[in-house]
Amino acid sequence: MLKALRIAATGLILLPGLAAAAEPSAAESLAKKNGCFACHSIQKKVIGPAYKDVAERYDGDKGAVDKLVHKVKEGGSGVWGSAGMPPQPQMKDEEIRRVVEWILTLK
Repeated sequence: MLKALRIAATGLILLPGLAAAAEPSAAESLAKKNGCFACHSIQKKVIGPAYKDVAERYDGDKGAVDKLVHKVKEGGSGVWGSAGMPPQPQMKDEEIRRVVEWILTLK
């Protein structure tokens, strides 16, 4: 009986974390809402680079967030091949920052 209670208690403790892991983060939802996944995916290159590749490239770069916020807001080209990043003026700076910070956790 005691063993069953321990197992049940452990399940109750772990269940919210598992549910949260299955739900997309607010930043991921924001990226989807703004059409980012039309050109990017988390794991593989589509038109633009995979988010995990972006995170790996900028790992350890203290200025990465500011650089990438600017790149998303203003657009740019030449870093990941011939396809350019179109500007995203419809996104607020704080929204872009949240998405960029999330992307940089995906390495």
